[in-house]
Amino acid sequence: MKRKTFHIVSLGCAKNTVDADSMAVLLCRAGYRLITSPNQAHIIIINTCGFINTAKDDSYRTLESFAQNKKEKQLLIAAGCLTQRYGEMVIQRIPQIDAIIGTRDWQNIVGMVNNLCQNNETSDDTSSNNAPQNSCSVPRYSIQGASAYLKIADGCSRKCSFCAIPSIKGPAVSRPLQQILDEARQLQELGIKELVLIAQNSTDYGHDIGIKNGLVRLLKELTLVVPDINWLRIMYAYPGFVTDELIELMSESKQIVPYLDMPLQHSHPDVLRSMQRPANMEWVYKTLSKMRQVIPGLALRSTFIVGYPNENEEHFQSLLDFIQEIRFDKLGAFKFSYEPGTPSAVLGDPISERTKEERLGKLMAMQQQISRELNINCIGKTLHVLIEGSDDGISVGRSYRDAPEVDGLVIVKGVVPVGSFLPVRITEATEYDLFGEV
Repeated sequence: MKRKTFHIVSLGCAKNTVDADSMAVLLCRAGYRLITSPNQAHIIIINTCGFINTAKDDSYRTLESFAQNKKEKQLLIAAGCLTQRYGEMVIQRIPQIDAIIGTRDWQNIVGMVNNLCQNNETSDDTSSNNAPQNSCSVPRYSIQGASAYLKIADGCSRKCSFCAIPSIKGPAVSRPLQQILDEARQLQELGIKELVLIAQNSTDYGHDIGIKNGLVRLLKELTLVVPDINWLRIMYAYPGFVTDELIELMSESKQIVPYLDMPLQHSHPDVLRSMQRPANMEWVYKTLSKMRQVIPGLALRSTFIVGYPNENEEHFQSLLDFIQEIRFDKLGAFKFSYEPGTPSAVLGDPISERTKEERLGKLMAMQQQISRELNINCIGKTLHVLIEGSDDGISVGRSYRDAPEVDGLVIVKGVVPVGSFLPVRITEATEYDLFGEV
């Protein structure tokens, strides 16, 4: 084990991945060396997720595994959402952890690590420093092959009743426009072909720093600053904030992919009001219809929750009917997770796991059929594909219809260089993936 070496593991969403990479950059600037083998690393950092129960369980399992295999003089640091939310409970459950650091003070990682290395003592550095994350000058992106996640804001000012993110991340804080543009330019110089803009709520970008219709302005500036990046992709749009200006820009720009991820969470107004989410379904129908009319080839993605405490059979059937009518290209669904401290906690968790599982199964079975039919419609078409891997006579990539990590793939006959961006004729389709040839 070599001194001043570290290994970092990131769990959860792409926003966590960016935070992990930013911590790694800070440590490397301070003279520490990132290595791929945890067994050889002096310092191990686990950037946890604590959003819902399954994520918390995964974070605890990972921490416990590393704690059990921890070597003498090896340091284990728990970072991220789980430690921000539960702090001392994490240390109490896994005493082998040497230090904890939360989502609001990850930029203090170097000072923490320096102190640990000097003192070799357990440090209780919980998230007491609530300085805005964006005050740190470290780049806020994560490169994944020929794609990169670029964080445009952090935190969330929405008050969705089921969600713990505002208590974990704090209120929305938009990054300065020029910082984002400078980092996008860096990524273009590195040969990145896809830029994925991420935030807890991307359509809220700029509101807190006085930029009107901030996402539209940012996208317009990006098309001027990074003309060589093929794809600009928007993730996590909030219902009610997709403006006519954004729709028009997406229809006109060749760089902004015709893909939008808008997590709706439910379709029945009673459930949405209880969730403290936008409940104007007339707006949803009108906006989705307008987008499909104006933006050729638009791929829509959404996310839904089943088993919310006041969701009855009528509400759930309404959700199924809505999904059948809209026919989303991509869809994710989750069982309601009871989260103490959230507004919905007062409702309890009255719906049984069995009922939640049954509803989730019905919903996803319906979506699989919809997805299969929509994918079959792609047969015979030519789609540009970003190649991300190749082996054993085939290559794997994504079309504009597929966001990294959450959507399907395009499997291409033949070995094509990774990072290639080329037209592929689609010959076969399954529920989630497409097959084709160059």
